[in-house]
Amino acid sequence: MSIGWLADQLGHSKLVLLDASLKPAAAANAGPSTADTVQLPGTRLFDFDKRIRDQTTPLPHMMPSPELFEREVRALGVRRDSVIVIYDRMGVYASPRAWWMFKAMGHEQVAVLDGGLPAWLEAQLPCEPIGARPVEPGDFIARPRPGLFCDAEHVMAALSDTRYAVLDARSEGRFLGREPEPRPGLRSGHMPHALNLPFGTVQANGRMRAVEELSALFSSTVEPHQKLIFSCGSGVTACILALAAELAGYQELAVYDGSWSEWGLPSSRPVRR
Repeated sequence: MSIGWLADQLGHSKLVLLDASLKPAAAANAGPSTADTVQLPGTRLFDFDKRIRDQTTPLPHMMPSPELFEREVRALGVRRDSVIVIYDRMGVYASPRAWWMFKAMGHEQVAVLDGGLPAWLEAQLPCEPIGARPVEPGDFIARPRPGLFCDAEHVMAALSDTRYAVLDARSEGRFLGREPEPRPGLRSGHMPHALNLPFGTVQANGRMRAVEELSALFSSTVEPHQKLIFSCGSGVTACILALAAELAGYQELAVYDGSWSEWGLPSSRPVRR
């Protein structure tokens, strides 16, 4: 979704703006930036790190139950006919995760703001101080779509199945085990037969690359017939690859929710370096 389109739609009765910002694990202690004091007009906070997550697991921001998702999203005033635009404060980083969560719950009228808050500020478009406005509860209904998120067992089977390609969005250094994982207690390396496609390669200057570039990138990485599974450190940047693949026209896509936060734990799951 372009900032130009969104600027023209501000104030539309069906429009819902959600801030799904999350700092990378490696930068969790970074100081505030100048963009931390403002938001797009009427923004509501979509907190998938603390609130809209599976509260029964220690794994970070795992997909919650449909009941929890529906309850929390209704509290944000989201309706069945809402047109949702999600952004974050780093450009395009955490917002695709929230976008994928809505798609997994059956809501198709959802988009990511290309460039996020930095692009909005660069264009000198309207902002307001950070703060929550009271909203009327929504009537959103969760209609889960099986298969958009997958578990470790599904990934294990896919790694040896040529009908699938497993793409890891982490940096090359982490993928090869040359850089330490930012989360303690995890093994270094990657899944056998996984392919490395760092999430930064599908972006340029904080925005998603053009469709033609994304199509060329994926066609040089995977086979046309393959179903794609995306992994990363904790299921966030994997969704950037899912967004890029969808923009490039791919349809059979899944995100490994546990990602390396689960696979990298000490276990019998195989790891290569």
